Amino acid sequence: MQKVLPELGIPREKLVFISGIGCAARFPYYMNAYGFHTIHGRAPAIATGLKVSRPDLHVWVVTGDGDGLSIGGNHLIHALRRNVGIKILLFNNRIYGLTKGQYSPTSELGKVTKSTPFGSLDYPLNPIEIALGAEATFVARTADVETKHEQEILKRAHEHQGSAFVEILQNCNIYNDGAWAPITDRTTKADNQLVLEHGKPLIFGKNREKGIRLRSDMTPEIVTLGQGIDESQLLVHDETNPSMAYILSRLGPNFPTPIGVFRTVKRMTYDAGAKAQVETAKQRLGPGNLEAMLNRGDTWVVE
Repeated sequence: MQKVLPELGIPREKLVFISGIGCAARFPYYMNAYGFHTIHGRAPAIATGLKVSRPDLHVWVVTGDGDGLSIGGNHLIHALRRNVGIKILLFNNRIYGLTKGQYSPTSELGKVTKSTPFGSLDYPLNPIEIALGAEATFVARTADVETKHEQEILKRAHEHQGSAFVEILQNCNIYNDGAWAPITDRTTKADNQLVLEHGKPLIFGKNREKGIRLRSDMTPEIVTLGQGIDESQLLVHDETNPSMAYILSRLGPNFPTPIGVFRTVKRMTYDAGAKAQVETAKQRLGPGNLEAMLNRGDTWVVE
């Protein structure tokens, strides 16, 4: 983020980073801009109020899998549903780090932690699925060590008009080291990471020899290129196709993990709609007078 911001050409007094509670919530302290360290899970609500009242500001929300998907799940969903012009970064390390290593809403089934010594019984949430289900107009995923890819995704989130949701796969060295190792380790990521590129076929593998296509029953399968199978038979990524985004969000454990933009569409933003309503009301009723409104009708004096 520190590398991307200077390239955006935005004065730092027009930037705001809002966080909740958790390891991710320290983020605003590292940014040379305005910041707001709020309460657990409520960062999207506070960011919504700020963006609606100050549409000229560029508002980013920084949250974690615990902060954003547990107590803050409701606020996250509705901020995305409303298409408020804020950018939400969700750091997913699949653990509660700040409170010393309890399992989180994204921890895998059977995860042994201090709060689940016999293994978690909870089925994990999929942040991308939740964002898509909330009809977020921009949904993407990247990884903490994929710095060039991450910077590109942050730029695209900034450019998007409306709510942008970015899941960032992040390691926790202390309480969940290696959380995403198969996807991020140099020796294994080629076979476990699927880079999404709009208009290009879904290809992966160390030698780019594997691809994903749809069976006749509309379920995806992994194929090896060659011996009668070529790129023309593979799925081609389309960021504007909701069915494509859903299929990619639901790839099973034997498939590579997609990173990139799942979905991007245009829709009226909540803050733009609210501003238009206020202007319409002013034209019909005048600018209004707060003091007159508070003193109209019956009043009482308490002595």
